[in-house]
Amino acid sequence: MNAFVDVSLFPRAAKPITSYRPFWAKRFGTAPFLPMSRAEMEQLGWDSCDVVLVTGDAYVDHPSFGMAVIGRTLEAQGFRVGIIAQPDWQSAEPFKALGKPNLFWGVTAGNMDSMINRYTADRKIRSDDAYTPGAEGNRRPDRAAIVYSQRCREAYKDVPIVLGGIEGSLRRIAHYDYWSDKVRRSIVVDAKCDLLLFGNAERALIEVAHRLAAREPVENITDVRGTAFVRRTTPEGWFEIDSSEVDQPGPVEAHINPYQTTSEQAAAAGGSCSGPDTTISIADGAQPARASGQNDAKPASDGTHKLTFVPNPALMGKRKLPPLERTVIRLPSYEQVKSDEVLYAHANRVMHLETNPGNARAMVQAHGEGTTARDVWLNPPPIPLTTAEMDYIFDLPYARSPHPRYADEKGRHDGATKIPAWEMIRFSINIMRGCFGGCTFCSITEHEGRIIQSRSEDSIIREIEDVRDKVQGFTGTISDLGGPTANMYRLGCRTPEIEAACRKPSCVYPGICQNLTTNHDPLIKIYKRGRAIKGVKKILIGSGLRYDLALESPEYVKELVQHHVGGYLKIAPEHTESGPLTKMMKPGIGNYDKFKTLFEKYTAEAGKKQYLIPYFIAAHPGTSDEDMMNLAIWLKKNGFRADQVQTFYPSPMATATTMFHTRLNPLKGIHRDERGEKVDVVRGEKRRRLHKAFLRYHDPANWPLLREALKSMGRADLIGNGKHHLIPTFQPLNTGGGCASRKKDNFLTIPSMVTEKVPSKAGPKPGQILTQHTGLPPRAGIQGKKPQKPNTSKR
Repeated sequence: MNAFVDVSLFPRAAKPITSYRPFWAKRFGTAPFLPMSRAEMEQLGWDSCDVVLVTGDAYVDHPSFGMAVIGRTLEAQGFRVGIIAQPDWQSAEPFKALGKPNLFWGVTAGNMDSMINRYTADRKIRSDDAYTPGAEGNRRPDRAAIVYSQRCREAYKDVPIVLGGIEGSLRRIAHYDYWSDKVRRSIVVDAKCDLLLFGNAERALIEVAHRLAAREPVENITDVRGTAFVRRTTPEGWFEIDSSEVDQPGPVEAHINPYQTTSEQAAAAGGSCSGPDTTISIADGAQPARASGQNDAKPASDGTHKLTFVPNPALMGKRKLPPLERTVIRLPSYEQVKSDEVLYAHANRVMHLETNPGNARAMVQAHGEGTTARDVWLNPPPIPLTTAEMDYIFDLPYARSPHPRYADEKGRHDGATKIPAWEMIRFSINIMRGCFGGCTFCSITEHEGRIIQSRSEDSIIREIEDVRDKVQGFTGTISDLGGPTANMYRLGCRTPEIEAACRKPSCVYPGICQNLTTNHDPLIKIYKRGRAIKGVKKILIGSGLRYDLALESPEYVKELVQHHVGGYLKIAPEHTESGPLTKMMKPGIGNYDKFKTLFEKYTAEAGKKQYLIPYFIAAHPGTSDEDMMNLAIWLKKNGFRADQVQTFYPSPMATATTMFHTRLNPLKGIHRDERGEKVDVVRGEKRRRLHKAFLRYHDPANWPLLREALKSMGRADLIGNGKHHLIPTFQPLNTGGGCASRKKDNFLTIPSMVTEKVPSKAGPKPGQILTQHTGLPPRAGIQGKKPQKPNTSKR
């Protein structure tokens, strides 16, 4: 049997997206830009649009912008697609600008969650928007997906509404809303959409579009993977598993412990992950089954016998599980999770266990009671795209530029009307999707999935050449070849069978899974081939590096450090202490030290001056005041000063957000008794300010707060004027937020990747961009040194 080379070549049990017969309107050809006005429609010879897309972002025809990808994908299928970008939501009239859609509305809040776009981690309103010309703020409403859906319904009430994008995707079930500090209903209920497409939705969208074009009623489209919708009852022929309670009597089916490796999990069940044997789930504390049974049990020193539980072979043969494709899990209802934090954590844990397309089951969650009761039904996640399908999507005829209506008086897009988010990814290339890191504070995995979907080498090279030849202002530097992470290209499970069976939340925590391929050779080859292209002077890597994976390939680290670092390389240990790291599902700081050794070795060999820039999170669930103090000591010992700070931001659906809301750890299992692990949660303005102050221990404005905290913690020994002290005893007269010191020390200032501004005498420069690596898009107007342009797929 021929083995598959890597996950990119695994067969996918889904209809290829290129196999559909084009819609009749294919005859109109390809539009230079998808039309945004009636005049543009007339120039194309259109009398109407088949699909009208409504988005909270300015329209940029680039594969890093979701609406452009969706629009061009539908256009390639033969549909006439128009775009209404950032409409005035005060009435339904702007939503009628392109006329009535023939098939459906496509609605999204944009590349970025509208609430995260508008509010800081401290719930303060931002004044700018990186996805708007001139970084102008207040161009989209709060909860934009809901507002836009309501206005579309008002405009043409009989046209189906298909909701998508990251805002809808991460709110597909009842969820904790940080901004109102309460649990909200599924967005499917609040938006009153006909269908919600979650995750990367090209496969589902193409099928839905063709079925609607064939005049199939939207209420009958209930069998498409990656969709959610409302239905009143569970249809006949489905097996419903009730998971609406915890700690109830019944069969014990042990959940997978994310702190165990695959081999340890198999060993705990009496089997092996390397063979085809079927393993058996057993209760905690039970011994592995042995053929000799109870008679083989040896007496303890006190004369008692230890019982060994042995499955009855006769019963095991009769036990049949219902078919996966006809099984649905009933989650606790909205009313239950709203009033019971234990059930909320339980529902979140179950949902995260049902994310692998190979073994996920449908889920259902009740909303309302009595006559208003209805179920939100979630089909299993979409089947990942193959490499050929990824190439098809990224090879579509994108203009790689903002729509002409955003041009300034000179016809350019890099002046007063510049869109900062486009400027950042203007010369970058997205090479893959997905992330199997499983970091609990990040929602990108819940949106894009854990299975890596990679483009072919030729497709990537073609796009580099397109940037070189077609993008105005290109000077020879590609700002990034990456994705959600820099170095997961073509990595994944060793076989399709292992991939389909796995239910682990992370492939790299607490250590790299033995079934994960870590060969970086294909990525090294792309780097070398890319930098050899005529007209390309430099290829930088701006995406966040997974350095624990990079350690598996010193050759990759050498290629990266010697040819693709522009002075600074960003990596994210996130913390130094085990308490918060175990809640984040991040590796220990020892991996950082190992990578730092390699980085410095290859930098010296290249004769360059380059710096490794670590990033850290303050106030993450599971972080104590002592943890932050130890991190501050580590920063000073290693000569780092954070220019700005990154505070934990509870985004919807993230596991860490569940910890924040419930103070429980869903990674360890949810129980009502002492078995449930409690999590220390940083709430309240004063404590959050303290944790941020520890990251900026060198700022005189923070010294009074830190002195008070250190004394109350019994660590007054860290207050003094020596080099071994954390903060001095004196307080400068001018402590208005500057980073001034009594003398120039040998410190490296860390340019921030976050969105929170530090007090400064000088205001932020318009359009200046810094970004964060937690799966959230970039922000403009941040004080501090502008870093290299980061990855393109998190937008």
